[in-house]
Amino acid sequence: MSLELILIRHAKSDWADPGQPDHARPLAPRGRRDAPRMAGWLAQGGHVPELVLCSDAARTRETLALMLPEWPAAPRVLHEPMLYNAPPRQLLATLGRQSARRVAIIAHNPGIGRLAADLAETAPAHPRFQDYPTCAVTVLNFDVDDWSAIRRGRVAAFAIPADL
Repeated sequence: MSLELILIRHAKSDWADPGQPDHARPLAPRGRRDAPRMAGWLAQGGHVPELVLCSDAARTRETLALMLPEWPAAPRVLHEPMLYNAPPRQLLATLGRQSARRVAIIAHNPGIGRLAADLAETAPAHPRFQDYPTCAVTVLNFDVDDWSAIRRGRVAAFAIPADL
């Protein structure tokens, strides 16, 4: 058996209100355009999650809400406060408790980008992989049966909105 992990950075957020708390920032118009496009790209590649672990920040929740209609089957969704600005070890700890075979995490940089880099056996030959821009998506495959056993995986796909 194998596991598939889909690492999604939230779409572009809106900085128009400088007094707004970071946790409450919504998506910018570009983010609202990019999220469904990236979800469609995932669906075309056969990478639709069974479970989505999503930060509870406004911009991650909105990213997910725009992605869901593009997927042929609705995944189970868990909004996790501990994923807000989480480092890679915290993202992995949350993932390690799951039983679904295909899981997506929607979270924030730098944690989500660092996790993608840490888990990729070989980084994709893409100039934007290292800085992991908004709405970047990495799909990783692992030849293990349990999320707590993952170390490094094969990058099955990587894209950013500008690629589509």
